[in-house]
Amino acid sequence: MSASLNLGPPKESPRMLFLRAQFRTPPQSPPKDTNLEGKVAIVTGSTSGLGLEASRQLLSFRLSSLIITARSMSKGEQVAAQLRTQYPRADIQVWPLEMESYDSIQAFARRAELCSRLDIAILNAGTQIADFTVVPTTGHEKLVQVNYLSTMLLAILLLPALKAKSPEGIPGRLSIVSSGSARGAVMSKPKDGSVLSSLDDVQHWDPFERYPVSKLLGHMFLINLAPRVNPEDVTVNLVDPGLVKGTDLQSGAPLLLAIFFYCFKAILGRTVSVGASTYIDAAVVKGEESHGCNVANWMISPFAGYVYTLDSVSIRDQLWEETMAEFEPFGAQAILDSFKK
Repeated sequence: MSASLNLGPPKESPRMLFLRAQFRTPPQSPPKDTNLEGKVAIVTGSTSGLGLEASRQLLSFRLSSLIITARSMSKGEQVAAQLRTQYPRADIQVWPLEMESYDSIQAFARRAELCSRLDIAILNAGTQIADFTVVPTTGHEKLVQVNYLSTMLLAILLLPALKAKSPEGIPGRLSIVSSGSARGAVMSKPKDGSVLSSLDDVQHWDPFERYPVSKLLGHMFLINLAPRVNPEDVTVNLVDPGLVKGTDLQSGAPLLLAIFFYCFKAILGRTVSVGASTYIDAAVVKGEESHGCNVANWMISPFAGYVYTLDSVSIRDQLWEETMAEFEPFGAQAILDSFKK
């Protein structure tokens, strides 16, 4: 059982946890002697915002090789050119990645397996929209697809490379970006028996609840994933950057809602630099003790309160079964079988 599960449910309300995180938790910088020379890292969703700043911070610690991802290669190359100017000693590559496409995710993971070395992967790519949208190629609602299904598939598909391409005796590091909004999220047992089908039904859509729920799904999935991965091979954790100003996550929202989010974050949000430092903490500073944990505010923290309820247990296991069935064509189960201790 992970340390986050052992902590039990949060002892404060989601609102109090938010206020404590934003105003009463001082930022923690990595140790000054942190040195990533010789190491290779992947950061998805890295052409702007937290992903870009996390990339800069990794490079500032002398990371030797960085792989950033982009939906548009031209935009990715523009960002890479800026990073190369700032950090001329590093090898910086741009790989295409479309999180709405299982084919793109598979191609990305296959390419990662060709790397001579891979130490760190930070899965930051995500989306937030206010309208119910179905991804045509998968049939799933877009927030569930991008923030949950595609992210968890990529996580599993990267496990073999992170295990095989990191130095012997040093686990690969896989940090999956979550959100503090998951703290207050809840789920109801689906009436038709299928968790994913229920989430794909527009009748169950709520634009204010869906983003937190899409991140809650990640909490529930990690609880079942972590025991299947030896932390001595790959250490897997979630990281919550807190509310951060200066990102474009709300860009998919309607104009008035986007303006509200922008102002809300401008008043209450952390700087992008502080938010990105949580990624470095989870992916570099924390060790095997963080395996299967939710890392928030630079410390191992409880999962969302819902996952500790009796109602969540059956839904969590059902979600796992449905998700692994979704991933079966991509060899996900075979990968996890290869990780059995």
